[in-house]
Amino acid sequence: MVAGVVFQQRHTSDSQVNTRLSKVLRGGRLAEERWAEVQVGDVIRMENDQFVAADVLLLSTSEPNGLCFIETAELDGETNLKCRQCLPETAEMGQNDSLLGTFDGEIACETPNNLLNKFEGALAWKQKRFPLDNDKILLRGCILRNTQWCYGVVIFAGKDTKLMQNSGKTKFKRTSIDRLLNFIIIGIVFFLLSMCLFCMIACGIWETLTGQYFQVYLPWDKLVPSEPLGGATVIALLVFFSYAIVLNTVVPISLYVSVEVIRFAQSFLINWDEKMYYEKTGTAAKARTTTLNEELGQIEYVFSDKTGTLTQNIMTFNKCSIAGKVYGDIIDETTNEILEVTENTPTVDFSGNPNYEPDFKFYDGTLLDAVRQNNTDVHNFFRLLALCHTVMPEERNNKLEYQAQSPDESALVSAARNFGFVFKERSPNSITIEVNGQKEMYELLCILDFNNVRKRMSVILRRKGQLRLYCKGADNVIYERLKEDRGDMKSKTQEHLNKFAGEGLRTLCLAVRDLDEVFFNNWKHRHQEAALSLQNRDEKLDAIYEEIERDMTLLGATAIEDKLQDGVPQTIANLALAGIKIWVLTGDKQETAINIGYSCQLLTDEMIDIFIIDASTFEEVESQLVKYRESIRSVSNHQVPTAVSIVTFSESEYQRGQSIDDSENGSSFALVINGHSLVHALHPQLEKLFLDVASQCKSVICCRVTPLQKAMVVELIKKNKKARTLAIGDGANDVSMIKAAHIGVGVSGQEGMQAVLASDYSIAQFRFLERLLLVHGRWSYYRMCKFLRYFFYKNFAFTLCHFWFAFFCGFSAQTVFDPFFISVYNLFYTSCPVLALGIFDQDVNDRYSIMYPRLYSPGHFDLLFNKKEFLRSALHGFFTSCVLFLIPYGTYKDGVSPKGHVLSDHMLLGSVVATILVIVVTAQIAMDTSYWTMFNHVTVWGSLTFYFALQFFYNFVIHGAYVGSLSKAMSEATFWFTTVLTVTVLMIPVLAWRFYFVDVKPTLSDRVRLKQRLAQLRSRQSQDVLRTPSARRTRRSIRSGYAFAHQEGFGRLITSGKIMRKLPRSNGGDFFFPSFSNHGGPSNLGGVPTHME
Repeated sequence: MVAGVVFQQRHTSDSQVNTRLSKVLRGGRLAEERWAEVQVGDVIRMENDQFVAADVLLLSTSEPNGLCFIETAELDGETNLKCRQCLPETAEMGQNDSLLGTFDGEIACETPNNLLNKFEGALAWKQKRFPLDNDKILLRGCILRNTQWCYGVVIFAGKDTKLMQNSGKTKFKRTSIDRLLNFIIIGIVFFLLSMCLFCMIACGIWETLTGQYFQVYLPWDKLVPSEPLGGATVIALLVFFSYAIVLNTVVPISLYVSVEVIRFAQSFLINWDEKMYYEKTGTAAKARTTTLNEELGQIEYVFSDKTGTLTQNIMTFNKCSIAGKVYGDIIDETTNEILEVTENTPTVDFSGNPNYEPDFKFYDGTLLDAVRQNNTDVHNFFRLLALCHTVMPEERNNKLEYQAQSPDESALVSAARNFGFVFKERSPNSITIEVNGQKEMYELLCILDFNNVRKRMSVILRRKGQLRLYCKGADNVIYERLKEDRGDMKSKTQEHLNKFAGEGLRTLCLAVRDLDEVFFNNWKHRHQEAALSLQNRDEKLDAIYEEIERDMTLLGATAIEDKLQDGVPQTIANLALAGIKIWVLTGDKQETAINIGYSCQLLTDEMIDIFIIDASTFEEVESQLVKYRESIRSVSNHQVPTAVSIVTFSESEYQRGQSIDDSENGSSFALVINGHSLVHALHPQLEKLFLDVASQCKSVICCRVTPLQKAMVVELIKKNKKARTLAIGDGANDVSMIKAAHIGVGVSGQEGMQAVLASDYSIAQFRFLERLLLVHGRWSYYRMCKFLRYFFYKNFAFTLCHFWFAFFCGFSAQTVFDPFFISVYNLFYTSCPVLALGIFDQDVNDRYSIMYPRLYSPGHFDLLFNKKEFLRSALHGFFTSCVLFLIPYGTYKDGVSPKGHVLSDHMLLGSVVATILVIVVTAQIAMDTSYWTMFNHVTVWGSLTFYFALQFFYNFVIHGAYVGSLSKAMSEATFWFTTVLTVTVLMIPVLAWRFYFVDVKPTLSDRVRLKQRLAQLRSRQSQDVLRTPSARRTRRSIRSGYAFAHQEGFGRLITSGKIMRKLPRSNGGDFFFPSFSNHGGPSNLGGVPTHME
């Protein structure tokens, strides 16, 4: 039933994707088809903001020159727009369905593979061959943006798409407890066989020495030879199988059913947890599988995506420095201290600006006042933000919207807009902005676009005869190109940059330079020559750019917050205190990943070193790894223990509750590695070296990694560390690692539902992972372990009574209990209490579970249930069965009531032992229960009551074989004395043992539980505050975190005019239109304007 529910959930989830509709050309007309019906060769139509259903060759688009724009967040985690362009020959078909429907080109291409950034193929059409590359392909999982429509022919569909090729294979997941149980069950089977063998041998001996003389009273079966030795041998062989039946209850077949019921119920507790419900989207946590709950309590490594998982994919303009003055901080007028921004902090009112955005928030009103007071420095600052970019404006529903290559750039243009500097429109040769209601048009002369080497971009504009270069970029790059004057402003701005960076903000410097016409014309001529050069073009262009991007004047700096999801730093800090290592695996670039690492406290200034592996060859990667390993060893050999230590527990130390200093060498190091370096690091010859370095680091960040590389990193840890892993992500690019990890968690984010559909658990926010692991995971592990210990105890206590009775019945396989009692013992008398224990029990509540994350550590070492704990439970059951049988047997052997009634019959003894057994195991589970609910009370005391009620009903209403035995025994004082004596003998040692260890050698759990109870007795909540690092701590490092797009920007497309829907009409030659030589390649980063002929 449970498996059926899980299968139905998976089937429903898969159907949500497979039943998405796509428009497909059928017979020259568009028809809606489900994704599952889309086939190779179909021509499909995609519209703006729609997912692409398959890997398609772009045929035509609504945009000029066959361009279209896509967002690939589900593939690589990047939210910036990417440009694709179809062949000019196919672009002519437009949206003519009849022409597109008869498209008969033949495509020869590579076989299905998982390379997202590479495609090789050729199109044969109309007796011509056209080369195809990745720029002409739209992959499944992309979202069409800023493009009204486009058509494409399907190349790969279904499992052959690159997205699905990166998803990895679905694996059957089992918990470590499942694997241990399978081993234990095999051991119990051998134990059963050994008991049967012992009883067989003992029976043969007894029949040979004694049984043959009692054939008058116990005649042998006719099939048994009359010869004593042969007869005894046959009987012994038959007894072997009889005892295999009698003692079979020692093999807990019902255990697996009970385990699944408990897991099923625990899954609902996760689903119903209101504290993991995200009201903003109305999304609750969901356990999509019912077989892995306790594994959540044993996670050692968490592998997390960045974009959309740790962050919100939202960039906000947070602070800025203009002319040496900081804006954005809220100052307390009385104490002159900086106040923390909270939900109740009033925001600046921008409603006076007709183009303002209601979602934009800024808290320092002095900046808006400076704008209204026409502060020249402030105006120049925002004018640069409104002009220096490659953002594309778009009117949608009479509302101005921006499409940017990076969220940072969008945030800066949006900030300028809200402060009254509105970017309105652009053409290939002009930019139009609106400043406080007044339009300003600038002639665009050149765009010096961004790339990863330059780390800056510039625009050269002319207005009213004045030429000016506006530049923005990384602080270190801009500072190298400033004038020598204004040193005071530069030093103040540098202080502000350090402050911004210390708060985890992404910084950027702005500068400007006025140009004279003669210098620019001379520079423009040399730029044209460099752009047309066939040799060393890149070097020549860089040198030309250096000539003009110098002697600039610093305007200020911006500070953008890559908004983390709420509670991310605290969650990461708490998980780290719980002994969980966190690795970030992202498709984003190195600089951005490091910024987020600092923001969420994965990287700190307290670390001794942060190792960056960015080599591109096998030998260089190996050299870097060896170097860093030696660095770790040298530091470890000379490291002086610090006063602050992390508390950990070994197995014995956890049980004694004694803390020791954790002298992990890796506590002071972090590792950052690029995707191209990771290719070599995962090579069989280097993976052990890489693992050696990485495992000694407190944090590991892998950036620019492919989805398959994410899975390979997870598999590396699983294979070599034998550690339990969890992968969490929100996009389709995370599916492979979610499937590879022991536990996969999907975040219901903005990148579709692929990750959720492939996951074992889904949550709406990363911060809920803390509660999922430290509360539900730990409780599930704690409950399951306690359930298993008790289950084996009660089974051994019940079954071994038959074994002890064998010594007194000639090993004849006679049962000591009523057959009816044997049948219902596990079903009616002991199943409900232990199920309630496994579902509801908890040692400490959820608040204390999060407050003391080290409570999570027992799961890492399998402390609560292992082979040793099983043997202890089995021996406890062994001892209990021995006392249970021998005390009543000694009492009733030759027993006579005061009235002279004989009490030493088999049925009366069996009833007494059965009754005391039910009382003892019920008392034991009452002592084992730490958290009493109504269900626990009903099941524990109800089971005991139900036992007596059912015994009465069975014996006196149905007239069972043991009718009157129990009532006769209970009518005598002997029964009550025997019961009290047996229960006392069995319970006192257990109580003494527990009180001794709780009092003398308490575990952390014991101490926290005591603290919780004292707090409850005082009727007030504990005032202890969880010690986690602040979400924003000051850092010493100076860094720039501006996240330009990874590829070259849109500058070349803008100045070429290809990106424009329509070109402006000629205006008499006042403006210049750029033209390009046919030889201009990708290196040509800027447009070179020339007069129109």
